[in-house]
Amino acid sequence: MTSSPPVDTATRAVRVSAARRRKRRSRPRYLLLGIAGVLTFFLIWEIASRTGIVDPVYLPPASTVLVALASNATLTGFWAAVGQTVLSWSLGMLIAIVVAVPLGIVIGLSPFLRKATRSLVEFLRPIPSVGLIPLAVLLFAVPLQQSLLIIVYGAFWQIFIQVLYGVADVDSVAMSTARSYGFTWMQRVRDVILPTALPFLFTGVRLAAAVALILAVTAELVIGTPGLGREIALSREAGLYASTYALVLATGLLGVIINGGVRLLERRLLSWHQSVRGEVIA
Repeated sequence: MTSSPPVDTATRAVRVSAARRRKRRSRPRYLLLGIAGVLTFFLIWEIASRTGIVDPVYLPPASTVLVALASNATLTGFWAAVGQTVLSWSLGMLIAIVVAVPLGIVIGLSPFLRKATRSLVEFLRPIPSVGLIPLAVLLFAVPLQQSLLIIVYGAFWQIFIQVLYGVADVDSVAMSTARSYGFTWMQRVRDVILPTALPFLFTGVRLAAAVALILAVTAELVIGTPGLGREIALSREAGLYASTYALVLATGLLGVIINGGVRLLERRLLSWHQSVRGEVIA
């Protein structure tokens, strides 16, 4: 009877170790597959432009665009535009997180508030953030503020809904136990709710990060807020199509970097969680 727990613990440790080894071995393969996919995309692009399948004037060869991207990377104005886009993105994400997390926890913990706000949430959430551009222009005179309204609105719902899911996933027994031990409301949030909701929160942040970048570039394209989006619009209007596509590729690279950074932060902060450890439970 006393020997079964150590055996279970040892088996569990072996499974965790094996899952980690499999995950480490699969990383180089996934990286190579990803690189192969990107190279295939550029090869198809190059062939389509060089052979005239598409007009090379409006879609320059991939090699020409990559040269233009390398040339842009040497310009101070390019990095200033990247900095403006990152600034809009980071401020929008920060505001969305600061607003969505407390609001999601408060509403998620109250059955009355969940029912009272359900219709409002279902009405507001489907509204496209781009549709708020006229409202942003009317409300704010500063272009950055106009962009932030659009970015925050789009990112907020991604985080807010995930926080609601996280709060709903909290074990009722754990909450009852915390109450019986005399935990205050803040202690229950810190010690019971947040550990459960944190994986959901990071899922929302990861989704919101991509949405926020898309909306930041869109606002720069439409409103003219300084950033990569405005540079894309200016290059297109000037007929510099190779530079236009190079800037589009730059936004894609920025998105990859942001997504990688969020995933790295998630792995660091959720190293204890089963989904990050890759643990297998029989």
